[in-house]
Amino acid sequence: MTQTTPAPLHWKLVVDAGDPHAQADFWAAALHYVTEDNDALVQRLLELGALPREATVEYHARLAFRDLIAVRHPDDPYDKDSGTGLGRRLLFQRVPEAKTVKNRLHLDVHAADGQRAAEVERLTGLGASVLREVREQGGEWVVMADPEGNEFCVQ
Repeated sequence: MTQTTPAPLHWKLVVDAGDPHAQADFWAAALHYVTEDNDALVQRLLELGALPREATVEYHARLAFRDLIAVRHPDDPYDKDSGTGLGRRLLFQRVPEAKTVKNRLHLDVHAADGQRAAEVERLTGLGASVLREVREQGGEWVVMADPEGNEFCVQ
């Protein structure tokens, strides 16, 4: 009997946020990703009565879901009917509580060779903050926080 290797699972990283749209703007700029445009899907759901108007917001002159939005890698495929990415993506979902403890999961952003300081400066200009610089035998990196306090590292 021939054993088949299961196909890799599709995934996305979901990040809790107080303001998902502001977080999407930050991370799209930080990673050079694009914000998903779900306007056509939102319009369809409104027309079908499957989504109440108060569950939507105007975002960059398009309709979007009020409580969630994603950013995706610009080269990855996406569903043209819904605007939903089919590859590397971060989804920001609204939660009522603010972040209170250290992340259990974080992103490492890899700057081009010799560009870490410039990348840290660019990210700070976008609204991130430097938490600390780390120099260990295994390497050097900068621990930063996004505008809502989620930690990430710049290698």
